[in-house]
Amino acid sequence: MGSPGSSAMAIASRVGLSEPISTGGPSESDVSKTRDLGKFLVDAGLYESRDEAIKREEVLGRLDQIVKTWVKNVSRIRGYNGSVIQEANAKIFTFGSYRLGVHGPGADIDTLCVGPKYATRNEDFFGELHRMLSEMPEVQELHSVPDAHVPVMRFKFNGVSIDLLYANVSLRIIPEDLDISQESILQNVDDQTVRSLNGCRVTDQILRLVPNIQNFRTTLRCMRLWAKRRGVYSNVTGFLGGINWALLVARICQLYPNALPSMLVSRFFRVYNLWRWPNPVMLCPIQEGSLGLSFWDPRRNYKDRSHLMPIITPAYPCMNSSYNVSTSTLQVMMEEFHRGNEICEEIESNKLNWETLFDSFLFFEAYTNYLQMDIAAETDEDLMSWKGWVESRKRLLTLKIERDTNGVLQCHPHPGEISDKSKPLHHSYFMGLRRKQGANPQEAQPFDLRMTVEDFKHDVYAYSFWKPAMLIHVCHVKRKDLPIFVFPGGVRPSPPRKRSESRTILKSLASCPVQTDAAVSRKRRKLDEPPNRGTSLTESSSNSACTSDATSFLKKQIETNFSAPKSEDGVAGNLSPLAQGIPGLDQSERAAEPSASAGAFPTPIAIEKHVMEQSSAQIPLIHQDSSEAFDGLEGLLKNETQNNEEAEGVTQPELFPDKQAVEVAIGTTSIIQFQGKADLEELEPLELAVSTAIASAAAKVPAQKQLIRFCFTSLPKATESVQS
Repeated sequence: MGSPGSSAMAIASRVGLSEPISTGGPSESDVSKTRDLGKFLVDAGLYESRDEAIKREEVLGRLDQIVKTWVKNVSRIRGYNGSVIQEANAKIFTFGSYRLGVHGPGADIDTLCVGPKYATRNEDFFGELHRMLSEMPEVQELHSVPDAHVPVMRFKFNGVSIDLLYANVSLRIIPEDLDISQESILQNVDDQTVRSLNGCRVTDQILRLVPNIQNFRTTLRCMRLWAKRRGVYSNVTGFLGGINWALLVARICQLYPNALPSMLVSRFFRVYNLWRWPNPVMLCPIQEGSLGLSFWDPRRNYKDRSHLMPIITPAYPCMNSSYNVSTSTLQVMMEEFHRGNEICEEIESNKLNWETLFDSFLFFEAYTNYLQMDIAAETDEDLMSWKGWVESRKRLLTLKIERDTNGVLQCHPHPGEISDKSKPLHHSYFMGLRRKQGANPQEAQPFDLRMTVEDFKHDVYAYSFWKPAMLIHVCHVKRKDLPIFVFPGGVRPSPPRKRSESRTILKSLASCPVQTDAAVSRKRRKLDEPPNRGTSLTESSSNSACTSDATSFLKKQIETNFSAPKSEDGVAGNLSPLAQGIPGLDQSERAAEPSASAGAFPTPIAIEKHVMEQSSAQIPLIHQDSSEAFDGLEGLLKNETQNNEEAEGVTQPELFPDKQAVEVAIGTTSIIQFQGKADLEELEPLELAVSTAIASAAAKVPAQKQLIRFCFTSLPKATESVQS
């Protein structure tokens, strides 16, 4: 877990954009808590057996032999002479969780094949190599995605899942000692190759920039497990993926270079609970490089200014790895950071144990209203491709709902699919719905999402390889009507006991107690319950379409039919204890940062003020003036010291000091733009068009009581009501 003592003296140079907050060594309490944490990880089954580790190494060795044989075959097909064929070579690299050393049993291996420039991606990699693999008995479930943002070939080799990328660099011969960390490897290659190479380059750079690799790995294992259990581990859904969590943990390791994993986990939640998004998280200054490649720079690139939670990759070209995050998913993650911070404070006080932190989030008990998305296909192969496409588009529904409701209705997507074992060739996805915190209840209006869903379905059906049997159906479902297969063991939990008293929606963080999972679920339902009494909604049809059998679902395309059962308690709302204004935390509503645990990690004002001053003098971009910085750390430290007299006069530097830069669009949800980055699950750049259908219909509806309500009526009736 890392050794205390002399290690503190060994770290003299600064790692990252600022001086460490603390270089103190661990206390006896930290050592004890780290030992308990390590035991918890072992009991959770996060470590693979020795036999499985050996099997992975054997598979990688066999795969390396296959690609070497493949490139010689390509050389022969190209008509090269014997010497060229003999020297022809390709090489396998690993990245992701396996390269970082945080993979668990059964995890896939992210791999990259680097080949010569004459071995093309489409014809040779997805052609000849795909053919070779398909003829091998060791290979199962071979599936190519050549049109993905990062083209990938997925398969199982002797039971080990492999994601294989390809990069044909501008070299005729690939040496065995090829160093892909050099910037020159990116010369004269296409965008797909740059994105494929950067997976390995970013992973290697992370390992170079953390002060203690073993402590980093243990902490990252903790955060990956926590994120999966709390339902916020999914890049494609709009949360964070593996590389995002690795970068966040690496930054904490830089700020506390001699801390053990127990302290690093605690400080993770403290720092990011107070982080002033959209200030970016960066491990090192952004370098412009010499190749002219585009990199993340919101002062120059307008699209970069719309990113809500920038987490910047450290390898050139530096990009935002978390551009998929939306207003809704950022809000959910901030709530989870707050919960984690509160629990870690109790753990440090020996009032709670680690199991409480890692309790699973009760998603299907947290809201009263959900959207259910069902997909189906005729064959396993069709369902696999259709599922991958729908999942890559799923976050669009969140963005469109935010857009068409002006950000008032927020979505919490469930990160994975859930299948009813009685319905083959069928998957279901769910999304919790709630009102944005701070929305004026007096101005609440019904939400008619029919046009929004139709718009989303139109985008999904634009799939290039769509077949008539590939279907998608979206409907509204109340918590009490959720299908039974979504609950563990097929047992529906008892309904929560309603309370008739008035409830306070917004709370100061200073008054928030540590929350159990049941408490979090109840709070996220509070806006479902009216202050005094409920208001019924008109029901036009039942929700039975959501649970129709797979056979009839394949025989005919089910039209999107938003129908709401009669409601006595309104619509789910956000009872988050977080301050309003995410992103861009309102520091006035934040409680003063609690002091660090006694012993090894003191946080006196003088030290933190010094760290803040050092941070404000960093150089995020190589060409910048030394006075320019936009690291979110200074906002954190200002919050920690704002109530202390010694902190008076300390100012927060501007996020973008360039006076010509356009003001950052914080909280804007009407038009959201995205830019492609290097992730296997990422989407191509997109821009949502502003829709007026919802706004024009809602304008006809009079002001409602202090509830959010849906207007789920049939389309003809809705049209008649507007005309009348």
